[in-house]
Amino acid sequence: MTAGEGAVKVCRALPPDAEAAAGVWLRSFAAALPSVVRPRSDEEVREYFRHVLVPLRETWVARTADDGVIGVLVLDGEELEQLYLDPAWRGRGVGDRFVALAKERSPGGLSLWTFQVNTPAHRFYARHGFTAVEWTDGSGNEEREPDVRYVWRP
Repeated sequence: MTAGEGAVKVCRALPPDAEAAAGVWLRSFAAALPSVVRPRSDEEVREYFRHVLVPLRETWVARTADDGVIGVLVLDGEELEQLYLDPAWRGRGVGDRFVALAKERSPGGLSLWTFQVNTPAHRFYARHGFTAVEWTDGSGNEEREPDVRYVWRP
């Protein structure tokens, strides 16, 4: 990690972080999943962060002094609901820190869903000890995109 990357702070999201966290989600989704059709508009995504994720879920953000919020992690019990990084910050250890935090917060295990087309996510989660346990045709998600469920058990 370079000196600048060491300055990444991970903390619980507060209401004023919702807009920036939604922006990270939007940029990351567009960069990582260009073929996946989003069923919600940008404003609906922002509303979801403002009214659901930040106030009602265990939402964490990664921030730097220069770039502001550069990552978002959302936990709901043993479900790792969201893990998105600003595209410029992928591959710089922030995702690793988020997974370590998620495992610390849920020491009994974690599960998550990711789209089948997201092969970088598959490699990332496998590297962190997650195992693919279920594949679907996408009929159970809003995007109607085939997905895969990963599970981590200590």
